Amino acid sequence: MARVVLEQVDKVYSNGCRAVQHFDLAIEDGQFVALLGPSGCGKTTLLRMIAGLESVTRGTIAFGGRVVNHLPPKDRDVAMVFQTAALYPHLDAFENIAFSLRLRGVPEKAIRQRVLEAAALLGIEQLLDRRPGELSGGEGQRVALGRAIARRPLCFLLDEPLSSLDAPLRAELRAELKRLHQRLAITTLYVTHDQEEAMTLGQRIAVLRAGQIQQVGDPLEVYRRPKNGFVAGFVGSPRMNFLPGSLVEQSGRLWFEAAGLRLGVPPRAASCLAARGGEKIVLGLRPEALAEKPWPGQADNEVAGKVELVEPLGDCTDVHLSAPGLPRLIARLDSRTAMAVGSGGTLFADLERLHYFAADPAAPNGAGVNLGA
Repeated sequence: MARVVLEQVDKVYSNGCRAVQHFDLAIEDGQFVALLGPSGCGKTTLLRMIAGLESVTRGTIAFGGRVVNHLPPKDRDVAMVFQTAALYPHLDAFENIAFSLRLRGVPEKAIRQRVLEAAALLGIEQLLDRRPGELSGGEGQRVALGRAIARRPLCFLLDEPLSSLDAPLRAELRAELKRLHQRLAITTLYVTHDQEEAMTLGQRIAVLRAGQIQQVGDPLEVYRRPKNGFVAGFVGSPRMNFLPGSLVEQSGRLWFEAAGLRLGVPPRAASCLAARGGEKIVLGLRPEALAEKPWPGQADNEVAGKVELVEPLGDCTDVHLSAPGLPRLIARLDSRTAMAVGSGGTLFADLERLHYFAADPAAPNGAGVNLGA
């Protein structure tokens, strides 16, 4: 295992495309870090640079204090798992797992021991004599993981290994990956665009946008205290509601106002926002921070609108509300919700879970830095 450190890493392609910019990240020995971001944000490029499959334009990548920028992939001692299993079709599962060990000249007895140990960890002992064409997608990915485990590398690099699988199998293998990391404790960097995968797997999450880190932290910190509107909108499902408006001070109290909506600012937030009375801001309101009944001890938190859409999800229901002058709101409510399409409805916002962002016309949702983070 090794501590992996990226310092001021840039990747600029020959056509001038800047895929990664001034990237700094330290992955501690044995830690599981998830790189989270939309397609095209530079996640896979970073993984390929760490593996040695892409060159670094500027900056350094170090394993255990040793700079590896100019080392070829075979000398970096990392194991990579891709979106697809990428197995050799003419070899059975045993030989696919053993292949890289044979290339490294590992003795036959040790190869067999390592393959069987990896297969036992993944529960695929009964599949070792099958070829890839005889395996399901999930079984193929388990074999690919077995190939990585048998290497006993310094670092695992996982590039969206579950994205091609159906939802139940993704959930099953996600739990399998977490158990494996708890047992093996190998330094792991996991690339995904799925915030649920990042939240459940990562001990830390690095959120990327356009090749730059927006925030690094443990999953709950990133969810509860997003540093800007991009992070707030990307982490959480359904996505956060964003309401442009302004802060108004009246009778010694601070309020958020937007197109007929008026919400009280609680004392904790008001202490951070006191100097911003009269400013244009963007309010962030998570769907799960809306409820049909008032929150205990709170007032001045009504949100009224017309029900446009109801989406039953089994354990909960997503309700879409519209109100004149406001963007459409999504509320995640109890599954026993009886709100009907076309009816009027009043919900209650949890004032303690509101987020206040600086208005930024250049941001995708108009929300800039979190004023209370």
